[in-house]
Amino acid sequence: MNKPLDVKLNPARQKISNKSELSHKITNTSIEVRNLSYRYGKKRALDCVNLSLLRGINILLGPNGAGKSTLFSLLTGLKSASLKKNIVKWGTEDTSADKSAATPQSKNEIKVCGLSLQSARTNIMRSMGVVFQQSTLDLDLTVQQNLLYHASLHGISSANALSSISDILLGLSLNDKLDVKVRSLNGGHRRRVEIARALLHQPSVLLLDEPTVGLDIESRALIIKYVRTLTEREGLCVLWATHLLDEVSAEDRLIVLHGGHVKAHGVTQDLCAQYQVDDVPQLYRKLTASMEVL
Repeated sequence: MNKPLDVKLNPARQKISNKSELSHKITNTSIEVRNLSYRYGKKRALDCVNLSLLRGINILLGPNGAGKSTLFSLLTGLKSASLKKNIVKWGTEDTSADKSAATPQSKNEIKVCGLSLQSARTNIMRSMGVVFQQSTLDLDLTVQQNLLYHASLHGISSANALSSISDILLGLSLNDKLDVKVRSLNGGHRRRVEIARALLHQPSVLLLDEPTVGLDIESRALIIKYVRTLTEREGLCVLWATHLLDEVSAEDRLIVLHGGHVKAHGVTQDLCAQYQVDDVPQLYRKLTASMEVL
C-alpha cells in the first residue's frame, strides 16, 4: 500500500439525500452492471457483462479489443441504445438483428450510486469524474482557464473552484502551472491537469481510461500515488483501465475482460490463489493467452 500524501484533500462527500443512495453507501457498491451486451454491427463488443464495483480501486485489464473502451463509453453515456449503428440492449428490448440473443428473463442495466444511467444520466454525471484515454483539454487555454470552464459546467463559482483547484494542483505538483497554456505542457503534466479537472466537482466515482500510458516514470508514479491516496481518504470508487501490470496491487479488486466477456472479477491476491498462479502477469496470461501488457 502506498504511503499517504501529505496534502490537504477535498472535504467529505455531500450528505446522502435519498434512500437509494443510502442503501448503496451501506453496501459500498457504487457501480452495478447487469447482463450488458453491446454490438458494432455483427461484432459483439460486450457479451452479458455483470459487474459490481465497490468503493476503492477497481482495476480493469484486457488486451486491445477486449471491450474496455466500449464499457467506459457506456458507463459515461457516450454510447446508448439511441445510436442505432452501435447496438446496446436495455431491459428486454433487443435492437439488433440477432433476436435470438434476447433473453426476456434478464434485465440489462447500468446503475451508478443507485441511479439508472438510462433515466438519470444528468444526475449521475454530477457524481462522476472521467479521464478519457484521448485528451480533451483546450490546448489554447491556460490550465486555470480549462479548470474554471469545467467548473462552470457544474455550476461551481470561480471562487469555490479556485479553492478546490489549489488543493488538487498541490497534490498533483501543478500549483506553478496555473497560468501556463496547455499547449506548452508535456504529456505528463497534461494528464495531471485532466485528473485535476475530473476531481473539481468532488465526484464519488472516478473513471480513468489508461491514464498513465505513454507518460514518464515520474508522472506515472505521482499519478498512481495521488489517486490511491485520494481514494483511500475520500472513499471514492475508481475504475482504472490499464495495460500496465505493475499498476495492480494485491489488495485491488481486479477485472479481467477478454473478448467482451468478464474472465475474472475479485481481489487480486484471491484470484491468483484461485487460479494457482504466482503473480498478476501469470494470471493475465492464463486468462487471456495474451502478452500484450508490460
